[in-house]
Amino acid sequence: MTMEKAGPPDGSRVHPLAGKPAPPEVLVDLVALERAYFDDHPDPAVPEQRVAFGTSGHRGSALRKSFNEDHIIAITAAICDYRLAQGTTGPLFMGMDTHALSVPAQRTALEVLAARGIDVVIAEGDGTDGKGYTPTPVISHAILRANRESRGARADGIVVTPSHNPPEDGGFKYNPPHGGPADTDATRWIEDRANELLRAGVRGVPRTSAEAGKVRTADFIEAYVADLAGAVDLAAIARSGLRLGADPLGGSSRAVWAPLVERYGLDVTVVNPVIDKTFAFMPLDHDGKIRMDCSSPYAMTNLVALKDRYDLAFGNDTDSDRHGIVTRTAGLMSPNHYLAAAIDYLCARRAGWPAGAAIGKTLVSSAMIDRVVGAHGRPLAEVPVGFKWFVAGLLDGSFGFGGEESAGASFLRLDGSVWTTDKDGILLDLLAAEMLATTGKDPAEHYRALEERFGAPVYARIDAPATPAQKKALKALSPDAVRGDLLAGDPITARLTRAPHGGAEIGGLKVTTAQGWFAARPSGTEDVYKIYAESFRDRAHLERILDEARAMVGLAIAA
Repeated sequence: MTMEKAGPPDGSRVHPLAGKPAPPEVLVDLVALERAYFDDHPDPAVPEQRVAFGTSGHRGSALRKSFNEDHIIAITAAICDYRLAQGTTGPLFMGMDTHALSVPAQRTALEVLAARGIDVVIAEGDGTDGKGYTPTPVISHAILRANRESRGARADGIVVTPSHNPPEDGGFKYNPPHGGPADTDATRWIEDRANELLRAGVRGVPRTSAEAGKVRTADFIEAYVADLAGAVDLAAIARSGLRLGADPLGGSSRAVWAPLVERYGLDVTVVNPVIDKTFAFMPLDHDGKIRMDCSSPYAMTNLVALKDRYDLAFGNDTDSDRHGIVTRTAGLMSPNHYLAAAIDYLCARRAGWPAGAAIGKTLVSSAMIDRVVGAHGRPLAEVPVGFKWFVAGLLDGSFGFGGEESAGASFLRLDGSVWTTDKDGILLDLLAAEMLATTGKDPAEHYRALEERFGAPVYARIDAPATPAQKKALKALSPDAVRGDLLAGDPITARLTRAPHGGAEIGGLKVTTAQGWFAARPSGTEDVYKIYAESFRDRAHLERILDEARAMVGLAIAA
């Protein structure tokens, strides 16, 4: 089996403590972090301190003046204005993860929402046994359920999370009534309005106590767990007697496993039930930082060490929208490998899905998926980076599956109706268990069979330096900017600056051949551009693709 490169994503040198316990000096000072959240104020004249919505909302740290109370006041007020403009008058479901800044950010947001008279629903619990924290997919599920049952007023939601980012970070994202990540038009509107409020000063934004507003609690987890049997064959997992290990990585999935075990009789052991806002139990990631990245072999060191104790194990990031699958036969699977195996299994086993439902992938995901989907005779929908591109298709059933190479995916229920329109790491964990329970083979064994059938690709992602002007040029490239007819000795079959499905701009460039491809995209936060590449030949061919990609892109953005 050809494994993907297990080093840092940019190919740089691995930190000497990667995969080792975090030393005390690395841990965030929680008191100083919360003080900075309330006491420090961003300067809207400094770009790094403005509100900036990426593919998953606004993220930053109070210590860098990029995630402070002023930001949350402005963003929440902007969301209120956006709801009004869109005619969204139903309840707003709000969840948060276990990052230290999530609690004060939720408190601030509730004060703004309460002053606007918005009906807000938050999770029950005070943090005990993980209750009070809500996974991103659970909020998506709650929004869709409410809108399915509603006679008129549409619900939407907010999730307070920076996903797998370090402990000092915070994040804030908006999910409209479709239940998934807000699209570019919505995030641009909210971002512009929030920055306008920042510049004007947020002291004029009305606030009141949550107790004085329409804030109520609900058991989001119970409804989500009760519905899971409609998306995964949990009865088959229970009958198999599989011993499963789950590591929430200190995150919000902690609250899901006990009710799931109780309802369905599964054998799931939570290997680390600790919730510690410093995340001191986490091994350091490739760069020496604490990062709850369930796709990183360094961050997942503790669970990988336990792989032989369980038939299958899995981890999730703090808001549980990503998955990390650990098998006895291969350890931690690469996200690309698991996505390909999962798609192959689902295409063969979901008779209730619409016959024409497409399989969605981002343009930087493995081309193994293309070959698998083609073999099953289903349409392939290749979209730009970002889960928002899958939302409409999952909602109306025209997509059976949508997945990203960064370990985020969701898929339709057994009957072909929508499950969630946001990434669901818990769902993908349970699918891996279903695969083993029904076939006797774990997902890594399924992937090995795909390699025997379609070839064994090698994949890498690296960073290359670029000035702001060069990044802007890369984002605006036309296909004609790429000269030459060959890539690593093979005829070029496509030069793409727009996604094959839907025609949206990809914010960069993708060049493909029959045996490999590369994609280049500018970083939104650093003076680099990212190159993703894959070869269906060997490592030497992959290195040649990377070398020629640097040359092609460098020439194109220098012109």
